[in-house]
Amino acid sequence: MKRIEAIRCVMEELDGELVVCNIGYPSRELYSVRDRDENFYMLGSMGLASSIGLGLALSTKKRVVVFDGDGSLLMNLGSLVTIANQSPPNLTLIVLDNESYSTTGGQPSYTAGKTSLAKMARAAGIDNVLEVKSPEELKSAFNESKGKTSVIIAKVEKGNADVPIIPLSPYWIKKRFMKAAKGNRVQSQV
Repeated sequence: MKRIEAIRCVMEELDGELVVCNIGYPSRELYSVRDRDENFYMLGSMGLASSIGLGLALSTKKRVVVFDGDGSLLMNLGSLVTIANQSPPNLTLIVLDNESYSTTGGQPSYTAGKTSLAKMARAAGIDNVLEVKSPEELKSAFNESKGKTSVIIAKVEKGNADVPIIPLSPYWIKKRFMKAAKGNRVQSQV
């Protein structure tokens, strides 16, 4: 399956969920599939989608969906340990694994070799880790992930869809996302 197909497959299942998307082409593909105020397009923090998604999931009652890439997650493996130990039931991390750094030129990532992100997520302590290779499997895994901390490794083809650059400023992306997320904060225990 192509990455844009995987993104479309998940977006068809969403209503008011908050979405954080990895930098570069994944964000551009998400924008072209279904732009919404609830989408946060990362434009420059490679490796931090999982951490931003975790912080968001800990601060809201809404379900948080993160689209990350294998290369980006490999840059921040500590996020898996933190996700496992915090275990927010409203967080679903979807790793779009094309075994390459697609946005920066298609260099192979280590998931093309011996490294298994699914095994790493399980070893970190995440109980619900699913691996999928088709849109049908992804849709099923995504729906199964609701209500529990989940990592879905979706194997996708190398390459980027021919989509335009997002025509929104970083300021506007942040402003409209914050407005969409506002009012759903968990009351402080302090």
